[in-house]
Amino acid sequence: MNPQAWGPIRQIAYVVDDLDAAIARWTALHGVGPWTVFRNTVMRGRCRGQDTAVKLHVGLSYQGEVQIELIQPVSRSPSPYQFEDGRPRSGMHHIAWHAADIERSAAEARARGLAPVFEAGNGLVRVVYFEDPAAPGPLYELIEAVPAVLEGFASGLQAARDWDGRSTPVTVFDFEA
Repeated sequence: MNPQAWGPIRQIAYVVDDLDAAIARWTALHGVGPWTVFRNTVMRGRCRGQDTAVKLHVGLSYQGEVQIELIQPVSRSPSPYQFEDGRPRSGMHHIAWHAADIERSAAEARARGLAPVFEAGNGLVRVVYFEDPAAPGPLYELIEAVPAVLEGFASGLQAARDWDGRSTPVTVFDFEA
């Protein structure tokens, strides 16, 4: 796979057992912040051929030009974030690119031999995850580069550049119905 085909890597993601503890550790250990947290967000789609609705807590921050995403699975629905028994796949999970034309980029990924794992969305964002059957490891994600995603990314980058390291490090949005 030629990673330059999709432009720069925009995100590195980790699956964690406890989002709040992981954010505190990333902030204290790496000085990463501020964080935007989305609690109880639901991604609906297909995971390995099964219909699914995955509930997650997600934390987003930035280091340089790269978004750091921390993901805590909340539901036990089929997802790429956990094993079949529901245990989280803790640790580095995926790297991601923005895709201006997600359908074309996904077709390119398939043509390169990558296998789709998860195709989902939540009304704000659509994503497609792939794995490389020849080289198991972190997944590859395409994030549809719609205006709201690009604006959120730019806003988060600026917030990280402006952050003094002391002011409120976490802003929470809860989507629990």
